Amino acid sequence: MNFRPCIDLHNGKVKQIVGSTLTDESANLTTNFETDLPSSYFAGIYKKDNIFGGHVIMLGKGNEEAARSALRAFPGGLQVGGGINTINAKSYLDDGASHVIVTSYVFHDGYIDWERIRELADAIGKNRLVLDLSCKKRDGNYFVVTDRWQKFTDTMITQEIFSQLEEFCDEFLVHAADVEGKQAGIDTGLVSILSDVSSRPLTYAGGIRSMSDLEEIRVTGKGRLDATIGSALDLFGGTLKYTDVVKWFSKQYGKVEK
Repeated sequence: MNFRPCIDLHNGKVKQIVGSTLTDESANLTTNFETDLPSSYFAGIYKKDNIFGGHVIMLGKGNEEAARSALRAFPGGLQVGGGINTINAKSYLDDGASHVIVTSYVFHDGYIDWERIRELADAIGKNRLVLDLSCKKRDGNYFVVTDRWQKFTDTMITQEIFSQLEEFCDEFLVHAADVEGKQAGIDTGLVSILSDVSSRPLTYAGGIRSMSDLEEIRVTGKGRLDATIGSALDLFGGTLKYTDVVKWFSKQYGKVEK
């Protein structure tokens, strides 16, 4: 279990938002945190603390330069996602990303586009590809959602689908979109499911607000899940101290980096 820090970008700025309010209408957006500090500032903190594998997420258009600035500030230390495709993926890797993170491009029109997955894996190497299976709950099951978590796909979160996709990627990232940004606790049901679905590194994100939430992920996730914390961190206006989180991971596992 490792700490995977984040840098979320919206309209070119570092922000923390409530994921379920992401729509095409910006007026509906609920923002927990916004700063004029550049993305490279936060990348510099993670670099200083030698914490690898964090995520730079571009939430919509207008975030490309801010994302690249973060990547250049911590070469090889960060992954990047949001609008990634076969045309631009390599350029982000060239700018310092260790991996690219993809959702909507490979879940085309609500279905897995196996041709696109193969093309992307062949173009950059599956060891540089992270598949984002962020999801929402519907009718008692979790389904992958795309397009800034607005659209449900037909893909259910199961061990079978992870097994099929493992052939094409190095890691998985799963946001619990229903609780993302709300600081109201984790989705323990999803954590339990994720604990047994993949042999690849898998990062859980969504709702972490306390050290007890981290302990719950450690126990329920059987120590197999990495974790991302956003709005709850004091770096982003929350009350959970970043330094305490780093110390907890270091104490529990002897290191925080991959």
